[in-house]
Amino acid sequence: MNINKFVTPEIIFGGHAIRQAGDACVRLGAKKVLIVSDRGVANAGWLEKVMELCKESHLPFATFVGVTTDPKDREVEQGCQVFVQHECDAIIGVGGGSVLDVAKAIAILATNGGAISDYEGIDKIKKPLPPMIMIMTTAGSGSEVSQFSIIVDSNRKKKMTIVSKTLVPDIAIIDPYTLVTKDSSLTATTGMDVLTHAIEAYVSIAATPLTDVQAKNALILCAQYLRPSVASKTNTEAKEAMAMASLQAGLAFSNAILGAAHAISHAIGGKFPLPHGEINAILLPYVMDFNFIATPKRFLDIATCLGIDTRGLTEREAGNAAIHFVKELSFDIGIPTRFREVGITEEMIHHISEVALEDACMITNPRDMNVEQVKQVLKNVL
Repeated sequence: MNINKFVTPEIIFGGHAIRQAGDACVRLGAKKVLIVSDRGVANAGWLEKVMELCKESHLPFATFVGVTTDPKDREVEQGCQVFVQHECDAIIGVGGGSVLDVAKAIAILATNGGAISDYEGIDKIKKPLPPMIMIMTTAGSGSEVSQFSIIVDSNRKKKMTIVSKTLVPDIAIIDPYTLVTKDSSLTATTGMDVLTHAIEAYVSIAATPLTDVQAKNALILCAQYLRPSVASKTNTEAKEAMAMASLQAGLAFSNAILGAAHAISHAIGGKFPLPHGEINAILLPYVMDFNFIATPKRFLDIATCLGIDTRGLTEREAGNAAIHFVKELSFDIGIPTRFREVGITEEMIHHISEVALEDACMITNPRDMNVEQVKQVLKNVL
């Protein structure tokens, strides 16, 4: 009998769940908290909301809002300085994946010291982290429940993948109402990130029955609700469904890890300022096609979860139908389908391929890849 591990934070999910932010910190014994966010979240009013909630709970706080898209190592260092200067002992992240990844990385440096690059890879963190509460405001990264933090090394222009069970937050708060302030483009790209998480977790060599059920539910929800969520800011049914899809895909990939699409996406994102979910969306059908021979039955399952009638189809036909579904979904929600549309050229492929093979996510891809195979996948996407 196999032994399966599954790590998860305490999860608070539902409309107005954000109201529990202050009390959640107090429950964890926090005396002064650092609230990490970015300008977009602040402009949407969610940072101020969390500050008010901390005041209501009589919890002193400091703030750090210097997080950017594809956050850099220097942002982590700046945030850690604020944490130390204000003598904080807990962290709240309020935002999308970039914010939550920086909040986790600040927690690493606050107790472990050194440079954030010291922790690139798997299980490099030695000392316990301060209590972490993560409030997700995008249905996308799953960082609020995952054991990942992705930070750009400024010198190497490379996205570092940091993986450790100590990065799983203590409490994750998912409030679907926070999604109504997202524009359609961000809803589309983050939603495709959710879909990529679910598919890669389901075909991962580290998948288990515990991750499978989460991944499959996320696929079903994405297939039904991503288009309506992109179409309307006020479709609360679609927002709640995509928030749940993001959560479940996050639980799946945090435990099963990911695959080649994310490894290549990290290699591209460290060098080019493109939305992470957009890169994933462009790559995903081609990586699915490459991986098909490793686990045909799983691609049949994916097609079924996406709502495709697979009765009478061979596994290859079902796999092709799933690939077509992903391409059509991307097209419908306005995401480019080729790398040439976003400025990636053939001259960049060799470097991207070499960096991708070093990424931790490549370890759990179901089909082995060498540099020539990565290059061929990228050429197919051009």
